[in-house]
Amino acid sequence: MPATILVGGFFGDEGKGKIISYLATHDKPEIVARGGVGPNAGHTVIVKGKRYALRMTPSGFVQEGARILIGAGVLVDPRVLMEEIETLKIRDRVGVDRRCGIIELEHIDADRSDAHLKGTIGSTGTGCGPANVARVSRKGRQAKDVPELQAFLTDVPLEVNTALDAGKGVLIEGTQGFGISLLYGTYPFVTSKDTSASQMAADVGIGPTRVDDVVIVFKSFPTRVGEGPFETQMSEERAAELHIEEYGTVTHRKRRIGAWDGKMARYSAMINGATMVALTGVDKLDPTVKGATERNELSAKVNEFVALVEKDVGVPVKLISTGPELSEIVDLR
Repeated sequence: MPATILVGGFFGDEGKGKIISYLATHDKPEIVARGGVGPNAGHTVIVKGKRYALRMTPSGFVQEGARILIGAGVLVDPRVLMEEIETLKIRDRVGVDRRCGIIELEHIDADRSDAHLKGTIGSTGTGCGPANVARVSRKGRQAKDVPELQAFLTDVPLEVNTALDAGKGVLIEGTQGFGISLLYGTYPFVTSKDTSASQMAADVGIGPTRVDDVVIVFKSFPTRVGEGPFETQMSEERAAELHIEEYGTVTHRKRRIGAWDGKMARYSAMINGATMVALTGVDKLDPTVKGATERNELSAKVNEFVALVEKDVGVPVKLISTGPELSEIVDLR
């Protein structure tokens, strides 16, 4: 397992945290590095019944032997990061690239008071958009300028590339989803930067020739938080009939539920250069498979759906999540 990038294929909330934590504990990479926007992304990880809701820390922290890195492309809110470091007791494993942009209180205030961002676009209000504006305007602070981050500063590209040169495994965590990419998403209802696999590689400082696998995560029933187009969205009544009700990790807003979108999935996999699919939420499709860990435990209904996904996407399904717990997964790799 040299360099693997994991990204979301729909609008976020695909269950990336679960898949990342599984890959980290199963494949045991020496480094887990986070790309993406910043604390506007929430990953939920459930390990042995304990739930972790993360906004800055890579979900791969569950692999106790891994070095945990935050790439230069990520915006850091020092208040959020320090709280997670102390809560998770990972102080001795975390590295923050000295060039990370910093989210300041003024950015959060601007995000929450901007009627266009908060109302029309549906921003999370975490300050990411204004902080990226400051960064592009060359007016932002960097991690190297923040006293409380001094103990964690490092050169993430140097660490990651040195590890790859030594044949060590590196897992790169993407955040958000393809559908809200600044470049390829449903503009203007998007986040403040690209969210594709290419961007995640850039965020942690590796070139495209160093990437071995791109895992794209799709949820059986796509969801979207906030505003913006959602072609396969179903009514709340239909979602209730299917017993699907979800809320965003960061915003706690109710997620809009949709049916499988093969057209979007194929386009997303194409631009991300996906080599395999991780499919989540099949236990919502058929509750009888919840907790399955072997292919022969999957129902005919789920197997038919997996076949449909592979046909639509043109990429093999190698990981099938059958529930939220870390152990509830079928690994076909």
